Amino acid sequence: MPELSPTVIRAAQIFDAPFAAPLIQETIGAIGRALTGTTSDGDAAHVIAEFFPLRGHRLSFTNTLIAERGGRPVGLLVAYPGELAVMLDQPFREHRRSLGLPPTVDSEGLPGELYLDTLAVTAGARGQGVGSALLEAAPDLARRAGVRRLGLLVEDGNPAVGLYARHGFTPAGERVVAGGRFMHLTRDLE
Repeated sequence: MPELSPTVIRAAQIFDAPFAAPLIQETIGAIGRALTGTTSDGDAAHVIAEFFPLRGHRLSFTNTLIAERGGRPVGLLVAYPGELAVMLDQPFREHRRSLGLPPTVDSEGLPGELYLDTLAVTAGARGQGVGSALLEAAPDLARRAGVRRLGLLVEDGNPAVGLYARHGFTPAGERVVAGGRFMHLTRDLE
């Protein structure tokens, strides 16, 4: 078996939109369709790609880390302070309103936590430590944001639950977002 290149974590750049948008949508599914006011994953990914290079919203490149192997992107983490969630969702509310849709967006992050909005790894890189490398970068982001807790939502049956448990996340309740039921997991930091 060939040796894997090391995983390098870097801040996302505007040029990462073509990689990031479809991977984000593949991961968030119904939430992405609700945010973008679309009915297909392809259309949602297109809208996310248009939003990604812009600042001031939840799925911005400014809130995203990219994992690379051998100079190629293989994963990403979108994270932001939970107390900013309502503000960061405002551009999506305005987008929905521009489409003639109700400006309803379920904000996910909670005050006091760095909310891990999206953790995604390409199919070919899953099970190779990329998700762990991204999760290991999260505590530093939390400290820089002045919070001491990580939080995320995960659907029942998502195999990533085991990964989150190995990284110290524990159940903290249930939430309903975009019509789906999610387990809220948190991890307190030292």
